[in-house]
Amino acid sequence: MTHPQVVRVYSTYQDPDYECPWQSVAPRGSTGSGVIVAANRILTGAHVVANATFVQVQKQDDPTKVTARVLAISHDCDLALLELDDKAFTRGIKPARIGELPRLREAVQVVGYPIGGEEVSITEGVVSRIEVQRYEHSQRHLLAVTVDAAINEGNSGGPVYARGKVVGIAFQAMPDAENIGEMVPAPIIERFLAGVHKQKDPQVPGIGITTQPLENPALRRYLGMQPRHSGVLVTAVQFGASAWGHLLAGDVLMELDGLRIADNGTVRYRGRYRCQFDAIIGDHHCGDVVTARVLRAGKVVTVRMTMQPMAWLVPRIEYDRRPMWFLYGGLVFQRLTAEFLRIWGEHWWDKAPKELLHLYYSGLRRQEQQEVVVLSHVLADGVNVGYEPFLNDVVATINGERPVDMRDFVARMDAVKGEAVLKLTSGATVLLDAKAAKAAMARILLQYHVPGDRSPGLGAVGGIVRAVRPRTVRRLAVRR
Repeated sequence: MTHPQVVRVYSTYQDPDYECPWQSVAPRGSTGSGVIVAANRILTGAHVVANATFVQVQKQDDPTKVTARVLAISHDCDLALLELDDKAFTRGIKPARIGELPRLREAVQVVGYPIGGEEVSITEGVVSRIEVQRYEHSQRHLLAVTVDAAINEGNSGGPVYARGKVVGIAFQAMPDAENIGEMVPAPIIERFLAGVHKQKDPQVPGIGITTQPLENPALRRYLGMQPRHSGVLVTAVQFGASAWGHLLAGDVLMELDGLRIADNGTVRYRGRYRCQFDAIIGDHHCGDVVTARVLRAGKVVTVRMTMQPMAWLVPRIEYDRRPMWFLYGGLVFQRLTAEFLRIWGEHWWDKAPKELLHLYYSGLRRQEQQEVVVLSHVLADGVNVGYEPFLNDVVATINGERPVDMRDFVARMDAVKGEAVLKLTSGATVLLDAKAAKAAMARILLQYHVPGDRSPGLGAVGGIVRAVRPRTVRRLAVRR
């Protein structure tokens, strides 16, 4: 048997429906690959088991499927660790060992179960590139390894071997190239598994800054940089991120975690590879302290940052959780997230409203605005006549005050006694009489089959409104 540690992963998953956020789409199934890394534990990709409701695994040459559960998952770096209910599943199989970051042109083997066959598949190739790439599953920029070996649907989540050890987990293919794929490299795998062992937060932290390169001589002189200096200009800092309170817009970030940053934003990672400084963060856990050297107002200063989860104005990762929504007078409000933008389809980055895309790509999370609230739907009713054209518009203010986040918005709406006046960023005004809006709620909930006026976890004044349904007659199921 070749590579007995490699298994097939079966996942039943149920995604939220962001067009009707109080419900989910129909359950669906998918398959992926994984590798046994310890007794009763299997490493796979986070995207393989995202939003999973039921997970099973299967060994080579064994038709029996065994139930598994997700022990730990990091959507940031697209890794998940499964634990098996059947303690005998891995008996007699030597767990795979995690190797080191491979070298350029080193031969590798991608092992897994691509769709279209039942047997394990092995494709061979070489490492062609080692650099920071965008992870499709999380939209994070982290270290990745490109290999010129096929990674097909079903293959993902499976191991990539070199010199008998696992040096990566296959996680995505290059859409515009043949037989080229990418893998999560060994250093990130080691960080993830070590964090699980030490019961640390599995999320990959984020510095939370926007930077620009400093290759222009005039700009370098303007910032007071000497010929020996190098680094990147900090142009913005996200509120609540690791750099908040430590780095400032206008700082020149010269060094991070002991590695010198070049004027184009790259570092010499592990002494061998020239890649973007984002690669450094993939080696750390939330709670780690990272030292940086910056040029600030002509002086070089040292700052120490405690690593925190990434903080975005528009969240990128919403897996394994339900949408946050609120219904008021037939108007449905949601947070702007990457998953919400996906309702525009496969090419949402071209089809979604330009204002929402601008907030996604360039929005700055500030203390006074930590989330974006969107009027996502209008459930037509007499109380909201005339407001149908304002779908997917952003709430700027409520009664003259800017909402900090979704919870703050809901609290303000609950507290309205007279009229709720919403100003939208398009310039439109939405006005609802609070008494009339609340009186219409039971009718709207019943007409549109909505279970309540808000998602679980959003507090309410005077109790959450629920739909009142007429008494029904239970019908016996008839198999046809």
